[in-house]
Amino acid sequence: MPLPAAWAGRLSLPVVSAPMFLISGPDLVVEACKAGVVGTFPALNQRTSAGYGDWLDEISGRLGADAAPHGVNLVVHGSNPRLEADLAITIERKVPLVVTSLGLNRDLIRDVHAYGGLVFHDVTNLKHAEKAVEAGVDGLIAVSFGAGGHAGMISPFAALHEIRSIFDGTLLLGGAMSTGAQIAAARMMGADLAYVGTRFMATRESLAVQRQKQMIVDAKAADIVYTPAISGVPGNFLRPSIEAAGRDPDDLTPPSSYNFGTTDAKAWQDIWAAGQGVGAIDDVPGVGELCARIAADYHAAVSGAAGGLVSGLR
Repeated sequence: MPLPAAWAGRLSLPVVSAPMFLISGPDLVVEACKAGVVGTFPALNQRTSAGYGDWLDEISGRLGADAAPHGVNLVVHGSNPRLEADLAITIERKVPLVVTSLGLNRDLIRDVHAYGGLVFHDVTNLKHAEKAVEAGVDGLIAVSFGAGGHAGMISPFAALHEIRSIFDGTLLLGGAMSTGAQIAAARMMGADLAYVGTRFMATRESLAVQRQKQMIVDAKAADIVYTPAISGVPGNFLRPSIEAAGRDPDDLTPPSSYNFGTTDAKAWQDIWAAGQGVGAIDDVPGVGELCARIAADYHAAVSGAAGGLVSGLR
């Protein structure tokens, strides 16, 4: 299964730390990359394009040549007035990986390829995957049922099988993965990389406030609500945060217009996204410690899988 050639020997885990709105910042990205995990953040986490450029310079300045690659998320939806400016900064800084979401932009793909960068695109179904393949992306992120934030309703088993049947590039799986064993399972199912978000929310380097981190530690899968009422697009959110914001999780009205945080992040500051993998999260370690723990669990799962899977069979 394919990994980008430029990434050879630079990863200790087949993991991308997903770009999380209002959560991923330079410290999280840098520590992930130093630990051998691809670190990413949304450009919109800096509320100006100039600030976004400053973050890119800080991250590049703190990373050595042997670190894992870093990347940024650009929201391609028409509600994002900063796309053109942020893309120009991305091209100028030659960011190794660009993760696009909420729309395809062929000019963006062409321009990132021109400087040698890669474009991964997140999809929630086969129809969207087919369009992204035709547009020439390098990687597809199958955001399956149970993923934090905007997520699809398709099982990871079905999503990986269907997308792999039309795509021979780098395939990532997102959705409810918090442990090394779960990442190993994703690899066995056909994913090249795991796309892990919620587990990295509950780390010391995360920009999440302490109450948000504790809510993730305390939560179980049943505390996750799948609703379009926050941004206008279906996604997974923490029930206690919806209740704390004074809204009824069982009686939610979708907004009159899309709110992806491209112009107003207020709704996202009080109502917090999270995936169904919260039940496997019970502490708030540093990113380096977390990656080392996941790596040990991953390698133990991989080394034990072959014998365990055939044990008792003829």
